[in-house]
Amino acid sequence: MTRPAPLYACLYAREFPVQAMLRLRPALRSTPVAVLQGEPPRQFVCSRNVRAAALGIAAGMTRAELDVFPTVVRLPHSLAEEGSARTALLQAAGQFSPRVELIVPEPDDGTCFCAILDIAGTEKLFGPPEKSGRNLLESVRALSIQAAVVVSSNIDAAICLARSLPVRIAVIPAGEEAATLAPLPLSVLPLAPEHAETFARWGIATLGALAALPEKELIARLGQQGQRLRQLARGEAQHLLVPAEPEFALEERMELDAPVELLDSLLFVLGVLLDQLIARATAHILALASVTVVLALEGGSTHTRTVRPALPNNDRSLWLKLLHLDLQAHPPSAAIFAVTVTAEPGSTSKVQMGLFSPQLPEPSRLDVTLARIRSIVGDSRAGRAVLEDTHRPDAFRVAPFVIPQASAVAAMRGRSRGAVRRLRPPELVSVTLCRRRPSAFVFRNQRYLVEQTYGPWFSSGNWWGAELWSMEKWDIIARAGSDTICCCIARRPMRPPTSQDWRIEALYD
Repeated sequence: MTRPAPLYACLYAREFPVQAMLRLRPALRSTPVAVLQGEPPRQFVCSRNVRAAALGIAAGMTRAELDVFPTVVRLPHSLAEEGSARTALLQAAGQFSPRVELIVPEPDDGTCFCAILDIAGTEKLFGPPEKSGRNLLESVRALSIQAAVVVSSNIDAAICLARSLPVRIAVIPAGEEAATLAPLPLSVLPLAPEHAETFARWGIATLGALAALPEKELIARLGQQGQRLRQLARGEAQHLLVPAEPEFALEERMELDAPVELLDSLLFVLGVLLDQLIARATAHILALASVTVVLALEGGSTHTRTVRPALPNNDRSLWLKLLHLDLQAHPPSAAIFAVTVTAEPGSTSKVQMGLFSPQLPEPSRLDVTLARIRSIVGDSRAGRAVLEDTHRPDAFRVAPFVIPQASAVAAMRGRSRGAVRRLRPPELVSVTLCRRRPSAFVFRNQRYLVEQTYGPWFSSGNWWGAELWSMEKWDIIARAGSDTICCCIARRPMRPPTSQDWRIEALYD
């Protein structure tokens, strides 16, 4: 079996700190924005968008110099939001290749995102390199990130071309790396200041001019670094791919510019975060099974709420409605400074209906109805009744509604079980005893003769109380003419025995 020829795709996003901030702030994408790093008053611009650069905002500009531009929006640098955006991009790249390396090119000083994908042998899955790169670019744009994609058989050649390209896709044919890189400036290479000054004195301004220098003379003057720079300029440098294995996690975090106290303002932020989570889950053919919202409050405390509907889904309006009802019933106790939304992925649910099957109600309508009920009566008073593991009569608790597995439903259907209908309150009956066993009784103006008795059973769930094992119960099969009844009768034997002590507690079907 022959190995496919090496082929790599470089995903390169410029000004990544500001792009990571604007992907969660769609209202600011059409305005000039600068991201400030450092502590006041020694803050400086570490990243800015295209509109801010058009006004003359440059990296390294101080806060005092930035005050001259009143129309520029200032945002503090957030490592948490940048980490969430980096994870989202790595997950998007992982859809096209299991071998993805995250690298930080030297001239960019951490202001860009650069990932290398090994796409050799993926032509049958994603098509030719140009189509595969276009699909990768569309997947990244769905996350509100602008990037460039370059496909080449040499990793460093793809990085150099991507650093000089606008937001688009390019393919470097095999064997034409030197010709493609020749017109690029030397700024795309990791040049030391002394080397940049030397090349400027020599009049070397492009990669083509650097590649044309004789190798031995260049090594004699610049050492082994000179040979490395010449190989980069010719597209012949070797790069060992070290793939990363990021864990799949659906999490988005946004640090608010000002404290938020109104629920409507918080829902606007949650809507933006949900858009990102839904886009990432949809790209992996998954749905959101549950959403956990962690609110960082004033004073250092946190407020955590989790919403889990009946079925996983990617309906943004449904998630916003459920979160709205939940936060309305459990509001935070202070102003909100940051929002973190974490989602648990689940499989998408599709139901194949028959041609003549009746239309079933949507599960989302039940989720919204239950959320409204819980917001009124409380979480512990809405759900399904679950029997507790105790002998105490009528002991149950309220649990959330869940959809049982298909295997459990089939096992319950295949099992034959009798039904017990409890009488609440129990009905008094007149019982005739024979040798201390019930022989006849009158129930609902009808006299029944006892045919079979099972018992007595002594029970009591209140083992800590004074009435220990104080209930005497009998299971009885009785007949009145053609009518047969199966029931459970009980009395308290500690009391003075009378015929009116007996009660029918349940009927068996």
